[in-house]
Amino acid sequence: MTDDGPRIVFMGTPEFAVASLRALAHKGYDIGAVVTVADKPAGRGRKLTFSPVKEYALKAGLRVLQPEKLRDPSFISALRGIKADIYIVVAFRMIPEEVWSLPALGTFNLHASLLPQYRGAAPINHAVMNGETKTGVTTFLIDREIDTGNILLSEETRIGPQETAGQVHDRLMEMGARLVTETVKRLAEKSLKPVPQIIPPGTILKKAPKLFPADAIINWSNHSSEIHNKIRGLSPYPGAATILFSGERQVKLKLFGSRVADNIIAEPGTITVQDKKQLFISCGTGSVEITELQPEGRKRMTTAEFLRGYDISGFTIR
Repeated sequence: MTDDGPRIVFMGTPEFAVASLRALAHKGYDIGAVVTVADKPAGRGRKLTFSPVKEYALKAGLRVLQPEKLRDPSFISALRGIKADIYIVVAFRMIPEEVWSLPALGTFNLHASLLPQYRGAAPINHAVMNGETKTGVTTFLIDREIDTGNILLSEETRIGPQETAGQVHDRLMEMGARLVTETVKRLAEKSLKPVPQIIPPGTILKKAPKLFPADAIINWSNHSSEIHNKIRGLSPYPGAATILFSGERQVKLKLFGSRVADNIIAEPGTITVQDKKQLFISCGTGSVEITELQPEGRKRMTTAEFLRGYDISGFTIR
């Protein structure tokens, strides 16, 4: 560690990680290298695209490493040559012990939940889908088990009843960036005492596993509040999904905005249109109003825009 502070290796991939990397760079920390995923082909032309973290790192003039395998001897040799004091992991992937055990001050991860709750790959989505009223960000030291290491710092925030996962994501991204820089500062000062993740007796741990396409399908037999939470918990990505049917015709939809509207009572899956502007779908208990959606192959739009272009009289949901 130099007189100017610790040397850092930063590991991350999506936009969520860019905020933390940018904050470290703006604070003037010595970033020896940025580790991110390999470039991937995308689009019709299959042009190689960079991760958001790589795009920022290149603009900032930072060294970028893109190992195919994190246990690759040449990659580990490159890390040893950098002689970093701290490794920081934000929205990357599982780090092998050969890597996280290298720096003298340890390797810490930024997680988008209040650990030990919502361990896993999709903590923001699951917290909103479960109707949580609070969440937060946590920095913790990486060890052999995923998301179980000793906690360094955490910060809490409220989740509003209409907030989407995307809105919570953006707030936690900025909160997390501040927490990362504070964690680096205090680790360098040796003023942090890592605290084990304590699970009080009787506590039910809620998990946050990776989301798959089947997880997006709405079961309209559920309570209206559960369905509303699912819609906002999957907005804007991957988007809650449903299909409207009328005989052989069908309209596949992704739903991005909703509100609980228990004034309409009918069989689950019944569609009600009011004033050619409002779309209600009945649930197992109550109903929800859909406020924003996207028909397959079309752009995202308000419900009023959708109803101007689609006649869904006679449609239902099976």
